[in-house]
Amino acid sequence: MRYSYQAIREEQVPQAVEAAFQHVVDTYASETNKLISVWRCFSDQDFGFRAHPKSSTVEEIIRHELLSGRRFFGEFLSGPEPDGSAVLPVPMTVESCCERMRMLARRRLSVLASRSEEWWLEEEAFFDVTRQRIWIFWRRILHTAHHRTQLAMYLRLLGRDVPPIYGPTADVRWEGADPTHTVEASERK
Repeated sequence: MRYSYQAIREEQVPQAVEAAFQHVVDTYASETNKLISVWRCFSDQDFGFRAHPKSSTVEEIIRHELLSGRRFFGEFLSGPEPDGSAVLPVPMTVESCCERMRMLARRRLSVLASRSEEWWLEEEAFFDVTRQRIWIFWRRILHTAHHRTQLAMYLRLLGRDVPPIYGPTADVRWEGADPTHTVEASERK
């Protein structure tokens, strides 16, 4: 799949010391690219938009993603992270938030790539449970995907195009894409 924008280019993704865990590094880079691609579709004027009075605003979701990522990688995966007070950019703009996310992710990629199999399989406290670090990592990916999907829905409600995430969208298509929309397509082997 080809994306029109990449915050982290393929040649910037480090090689994992454990080949079996390269998928972790590749996935984090890819998910960061998808996240920033969605963020870039908003304008600074959209920061106050919320889908419902009980929903978070665009700015609150982006702020949460930046801050919770810092806590997640620092507390649960024991990585070196900046002080919480240094995470949010000043001023908070779409561009500054995208750049901060890219910068934080690039640092995290090096840390993720340096971890051994033993480290990934060790158990660590995660809120009120104990899980292997690899399980904790995948929970982070799911958390980010959840908030990215929220924002994709906000884009649709604002009448904006939604960028491709895992394939073509109603707004972006390309030759060679083969989305599965029929029973026949689902039965391919």
